[in-house]
Amino acid sequence: MNKLSLKLALASAAVFISSNLVAGENLWVYGKGTDTRPQGSYEFKLSDIIRVDKNAGDHYTFHDIRPEIEYGITDSLTIGAEAIIFDHDYDVGSEADGAPCPMCEAGDGTGKFSKLQFAGYEIALKYNVLSPYKDAIGLSFGLGYEHRSQYRLDGGDIDQDSFVGTIFLQKDYLDNTLVTVLNIKSEFERRKAGTVVEDELALDIVLGISYRVAPQWFVGLEFRHQSDYLNPQDKAEAGNTEGGFDAQGYTLGLQKSNFDLTDFRIGSQHQNGNYFGPTLHFAEQRWWATVGVLWQIDGGGSEHADVRNGRNWDEHEKMHIGLTYGYEF
Repeated sequence: MNKLSLKLALASAAVFISSNLVAGENLWVYGKGTDTRPQGSYEFKLSDIIRVDKNAGDHYTFHDIRPEIEYGITDSLTIGAEAIIFDHDYDVGSEADGAPCPMCEAGDGTGKFSKLQFAGYEIALKYNVLSPYKDAIGLSFGLGYEHRSQYRLDGGDIDQDSFVGTIFLQKDYLDNTLVTVLNIKSEFERRKAGTVVEDELALDIVLGISYRVAPQWFVGLEFRHQSDYLNPQDKAEAGNTEGGFDAQGYTLGLQKSNFDLTDFRIGSQHQNGNYFGPTLHFAEQRWWATVGVLWQIDGGGSEHADVRNGRNWDEHEKMHIGLTYGYEF
């Protein structure tokens, strides 16, 4: 083997090793790379995103817990199944106290609620088209179905079905030691709760950058934008114009989303929130762990949203703390 061939072989090996260091690993709280599982391999993941403080009442803490199993059908196609577990513990006060709804309506109407709940499940596919290690940029597509029986904001009973589409983009630099990602996720949700029915488009955009500062260690930054487009229909309020509803029970001043094939519409943006913060990732040969903290740096919404001091408080929180563990087998 000549020197040129040896250099090419070593370079290829370095790329292969670098790629396997991050294959399937989450370097951020929300952001994900384009990697899929190798064919026939499994990975168990356990994540807990803790959402803290509604800027109202005594306290608000919500654990969004997701145990997940992923399996590589082929080298390019991964299937995953996860359970959704909610743990709410909050006291935000009543609506008369100015508490953000829907939390003010939970339980006995005092804005107090504390319960651990099985909230639903999600099944998802991820297909890799371009590799960030071989092509100019990495590209994968995700498609998922999710069913929830509990509402993420207040833990109330709901019947919700969602179809989720995600675009994953990844670009690596400096021999794969600097990793950047862009995720664009759209959730088409149809939700029922008592007399309330709504079609909602939820948009989630994540930007992440992470640098390998030492063997096994990555330090990064993450930005997340989340917003909802909808106008919920409350059939019990139909015709209550003094209460802010039209003849069908829709909120005045908002346009509704609709996902029927013959009537597809994206409604008004009811709320939005932007988060930013650092992440830390550590990996061993068979397992890895990630922790991150994101703060709401900006938020807004329609005239019906709870927006104070440039932040949104009915749909968003002051801080998100993410903890994720993964084990490959």
